[in-house]
Amino acid sequence: MTQPTPIADIASAADLLQVYASGQRNFSSIILSEVDLSGADLKGADLSYADLSGSTLRQANLRGADLSYANLAEADLTGADLRGAMLIGTNLKTANLSGATLATADYDPEETHFPQGFDPVQQGLKRDR
Repeated sequence: MTQPTPIADIASAADLLQVYASGQRNFSSIILSEVDLSGADLKGADLSYADLSGSTLRQANLRGADLSYANLAEADLTGADLRGAMLIGTNLKTANLSGATLATADYDPEETHFPQGFDPVQQGLKRDR
């Protein structure tokens, strides 16, 4: 089995997608702010504690991804699939969630930060506590 690519060696959206395609799923604490991951398939990826602020994730497949404590401030998640994702403590406060599918995603009502006016219950999210 090949050794995983160190997070520090992943410096671009292309790097991330290449490493993901090779089978690696752990990208915890990666810093990739303001990258374009439109349409990316990152299903089941561990992006906990990641900094993806200002990134474009339009139509991205983030189904079942762990985004716990990730920074997605100013991220564009228009049309993204976040079904079953872990959103515990995630900063989505200034993210664009238009058309995003969030059904069955887990969130913490005290620690997850959503945009003003966003209703997690109406969107089908599950309270983690």
